[in-house]
Amino acid sequence: MDTCKIYENASKCSANITECFMVLSTQAQRISIATLCGLFGTLCIFENSLVLYLIFSSPRTRRKPSYLFISSLALADILASIIFVCSFVNFHVFKKTDFSKEMFLLQLGGVNTSFSASLSSLLLTALDRYISISKPSQYKLLMTRKRAWTALGVLWVTCATIASLPLLGWNCCMLDSTCSELFPFVDDNYLSSWVCLIMVLLGCIIYAYSHVLWRAHQHVAYMEKHQGQVGKQNTRMRMDVMLAKTLVMVLTVLVLCWSPVLVLMIYSIFARLSNQLRKVFAFCSTLCLLNSMVNPIIYALRSKELYSSMRMFFSRFRRKPKTSEESPEEAESSHRSSMIETVCEDTQGA
Repeated sequence: MDTCKIYENASKCSANITECFMVLSTQAQRISIATLCGLFGTLCIFENSLVLYLIFSSPRTRRKPSYLFISSLALADILASIIFVCSFVNFHVFKKTDFSKEMFLLQLGGVNTSFSASLSSLLLTALDRYISISKPSQYKLLMTRKRAWTALGVLWVTCATIASLPLLGWNCCMLDSTCSELFPFVDDNYLSSWVCLIMVLLGCIIYAYSHVLWRAHQHVAYMEKHQGQVGKQNTRMRMDVMLAKTLVMVLTVLVLCWSPVLVLMIYSIFARLSNQLRKVFAFCSTLCLLNSMVNPIIYALRSKELYSSMRMFFSRFRRKPKTSEESPEEAESSHRSSMIETVCEDTQGA
């Protein structure tokens, strides 16, 4: 069946127009998509659920604004994996067409909300690190739990509002405007605006991380010149370097996973896509799910406090009582991590 002919001959708002966007033509392609979504989605839900448990099971971590932002990121990634996998597999693999325009836009809004909230939570994490390294003596006053919860509330409401605009009327059917070649019923101008928003968020994240890296480099250079000064300065330097490396790893994975999708979205605004590029876009979309799966792995490996809590969590399922031998080491590691990650609180009294 020729997708181009269907798109040209059928009404852009008719029910069968969705068939034009079902570009996976072979069984192998559908199996590949189903396998990738099933694997990435399952691991994403498990890993991010574990991160949420580790954070909120500890009174120390759940009180910190930085971990509240990480919790928001984990929650957004869980929602993204559930909504994305269900809607994406039903659409491309099972080719379900028994849904209305409103139902499709509702599903698309859920995907956009969760992915936008994931990226915005990462921005809040970057801003949190930016404030902690720019104004360490004022960090405790500037970044309170109340302000953190308020920022998260504004974040989720804003993301949900922007994502629901097509459902509320900003679509090519209601406006009788040009439709996107990547998403049914979506207005090209809305897609352009959403891409611009994502690019702005990425730019802000890159700026914040660049500043964090620059200040971390300054601290390293300072400590190399003043080797005799230890204690809080040395602890703060280790925190800056560790957190800077962690955030850069997260940003690198984010850019690598989102760049192909954003490039194809931008290209679709200015040129007509071939069926081959549509297939490429379908497979590249799974990279966004991969990003949600990789984020908690980075946190578990880079955050000593979460890593120590995770080891203690899994040690409960071991039959052999090894915890008695490992607990002193884990306690010491957790204590060192707590000193590093709460140095902003210590500087308040310095």
